[in-house]
Amino acid sequence: MAQDMRKAYLDYAAATPVLPEVVEAMLPYLQEAYGNPTSLHSWGDGPRDAIEEARARVAALVNAPADGVIFTASGSEANNLAIKGIAFARQTEGKHIVISAIEHFSVLQAAKRLERWGFETTLVPVDKHGLVDPAEVARSLRKDTILVSVMHANGEVGTIEPIKEIAAAIKDRSAAVLHTDAVATAGTIPVDIKELGVDALSLAGSRFYGPKGTGALWLRRGVAVIPQVDGGVQEGGRRAGTDNVPAMVGMGKAAEVAARELGRRMEHMTPLRDRLLQGMPANVEHVAVTGHPTQRLPDTASFCVQFIEGEAMLMHLNMKGVAASSGSSCTSRALKASHVLIAIGLSHEIAQGSLLFTVGKDTTREDVDYALEVLPPIVQRLRQMSPLYTKFLKGQGRE
Repeated sequence: MAQDMRKAYLDYAAATPVLPEVVEAMLPYLQEAYGNPTSLHSWGDGPRDAIEEARARVAALVNAPADGVIFTASGSEANNLAIKGIAFARQTEGKHIVISAIEHFSVLQAAKRLERWGFETTLVPVDKHGLVDPAEVARSLRKDTILVSVMHANGEVGTIEPIKEIAAAIKDRSAAVLHTDAVATAGTIPVDIKELGVDALSLAGSRFYGPKGTGALWLRRGVAVIPQVDGGVQEGGRRAGTDNVPAMVGMGKAAEVAARELGRRMEHMTPLRDRLLQGMPANVEHVAVTGHPTQRLPDTASFCVQFIEGEAMLMHLNMKGVAASSGSSCTSRALKASHVLIAIGLSHEIAQGSLLFTVGKDTTREDVDYALEVLPPIVQRLRQMSPLYTKFLKGQGRE
């Protein structure tokens, strides 16, 4: 890529830049304050106190008690700990789990793993916007349902789910634990565990300008979990392994900044998102906006561009200096149609044209306009090579 090329980073869902103040907070624990927090001597005191301060900051971001926060190495690990850990802890009460059809693979595949150990999973469908119906969740409950997991918002299409209503529907009928994957929302929109009514919540520091490889699971007091990593007393005996103090401190600092700047960030991102949502269909023919029209994340603009593949668009956008993605960053290299897009009723053919732009606190209007400028000729060029488009034109009498 030429050094003088205009660049626009519109893939904040995949990675956010670490804030300078986060790096500054982490540095002492990479250098002079290197002690192990579990040590009984004074070298462990500072790191141990720093972890607890970070834990309190992460908890405050979602308005939760700090003693329920378990640090993990990612949002995916937090989801695995929630799904497997809670299921194993409650298996004497039942072996039935309810999850939505659009969950992140770290939830879906954890549930599939449990099925090999005798658990049953019910997948709740979504509507054309990716919205889960609380009544559908309620209808899926059984006497042996021990766990329900519905994400707070979907990172591919941006739809925010009615978790509060889902929680109410569950509590009226079942003693099942409710977990929500809030990786896409914590640090992006207000998240309050008391308002949502959940029993467990996952989040990831890399989504709100913290270091990669940081995550946490919050558990309501009294919700038991079986550790998925054994061999130590760390995290209250719920996750063994030498504490990654710099990462924990970094996530805590990023959470503190996010809580302070949340309103300002949302106010900045929302009009940029809307500019993309309006500009794409206006500039490119045969584009479908995916996700809920209003009940969606302030940073997410998602589309399906017909007759071409998302991966081809990404490569050409990259050559023009634009970073975007095609569905989840965890599956974008799989070259398969997104399970989320299939779940909302799109055909495999249309779902292959997935394109996702996510903006951040540093995105500018010029970044958005540049992406909207370079994309139409890319689409036109790719469609000229597409047999599907040729077939479409023939059907329209426009060949």
